[in-house]
Amino acid sequence: MNQTRVMEFILLGFGNLHSFRIVFFILFLIIFVFTVMGNLLIIILVSTNVQLQSPMYFFLCHLSFSDLVISTNIVPKMLGVILLGGKIITYFACITQFYFFSGTTLAECFLLSVMSFDRYLAICNPLRYSGIMDFKCQLYLSLWPWLLGLTLNFISVMSVANFNFCHDNIIDHFFCDLSPLLKLSCSDTSVLEMEFFLFSVPLFIFPCGFVIVTYVYIFQAILKGIPSTTGRQKTFSTCSSHLIVVGTFYGTLIGKYMIPSKEHSLLINKIVSLLHTVFTPLFNPIIYSFRNKDIKTTLKKLSGS
Repeated sequence: MNQTRVMEFILLGFGNLHSFRIVFFILFLIIFVFTVMGNLLIIILVSTNVQLQSPMYFFLCHLSFSDLVISTNIVPKMLGVILLGGKIITYFACITQFYFFSGTTLAECFLLSVMSFDRYLAICNPLRYSGIMDFKCQLYLSLWPWLLGLTLNFISVMSVANFNFCHDNIIDHFFCDLSPLLKLSCSDTSVLEMEFFLFSVPLFIFPCGFVIVTYVYIFQAILKGIPSTTGRQKTFSTCSSHLIVVGTFYGTLIGKYMIPSKEHSLLINKIVSLLHTVFTPLFNPIIYSFRNKDIKTTLKKLSGS
């Protein structure tokens, strides 16, 4: 049977928004602008202020950069989808978008585990912290999440790229994600789905488990080693921002990928995807700005207040 290879897809986005289209466009445009400004501000503050030159803020810069990559990779195209009620994306652009989204998401999993390891060393081994966490160590620990995320993800992306898309080219989503691409493919996707379950899922679970284990030791060290309530609260505050970020990040991932697709609707999948790609990159700099004393002090100095 003759088959015509699909060379472009149509992103449907959120369906027919009717008169609310402009409202949603303006809302998400404002969120996107604040997301870019907030994460760039974190990177600039850490890069230019001596009092923020520490491993914790160095890793925070990488977290902000990963949020920038996810946001700029997804939101501009999504804005076009909302404004036009749907948008064409080429086959190459779709695969590229999926690669950078999934690769950066995986890199952020590893990066969050690196940040928890940094807090573990600082609280559980304070005397050895500066000796272990020198700049060379910081550089290695910040680079390997990106190398692992972008290289390991390349394997599954190449598998998707080799699929034949020869039937419907309409993606009922606002970006090129794995699930809608698998549904459109006329190739046998069972092997890739099994590989994703056996290979990719543990890559999300193990970093999360590492974060949990490190914070168990951190809480034990705080409760046993710091007798005063004020000291405990101060130490807990240095970890609370990271824990909130970890909770929101993995919460959206679990809702998006770990729950079987038959158990939740396409609308819920889109909502969870929105939380992960649009709102989480916005919330992260806000969380660190409002809950971190050093960053708040630096911002006050810059504003002259």
